[in-house]
Amino acid sequence: MANIMIVEDEALAAMATQVMVSRLGHAVCATAASGEEALQALPGARPSLVLMDIMLSGELDGIETARRIRERFGIPVCYITAYTDPETRRRALDTKPTAFLAKPLDPAQLQSLLTSLEH
Repeated sequence: MANIMIVEDEALAAMATQVMVSRLGHAVCATAASGEEALQALPGARPSLVLMDIMLSGELDGIETARRIRERFGIPVCYITAYTDPETRRRALDTKPTAFLAKPLDPAQLQSLLTSLEH
């Protein structure tokens, strides 16, 4: 069972992702609506994976937040996003994400990702 942190500023999308993660047999250890909130919650949450939206409210977008998570904590990040333009994708790839999943989130793709983490 993985401990998952969800970083998503759209409340309905965050709740839907939380339900999906739980139904797949994993725990949601924290949720955050901004990059700043995620970085504050991370030490206490101790996730094994962060599901990160790229476009977040606040000063930090998901890409910058993921970069800081990787540098400070070494926790893998998976982007869940509707934004796939070349520049955004290039910036995101520089953070060496575990994966990219498109919105709306597909339960089978999420299950495949979470299963791969267990091995």
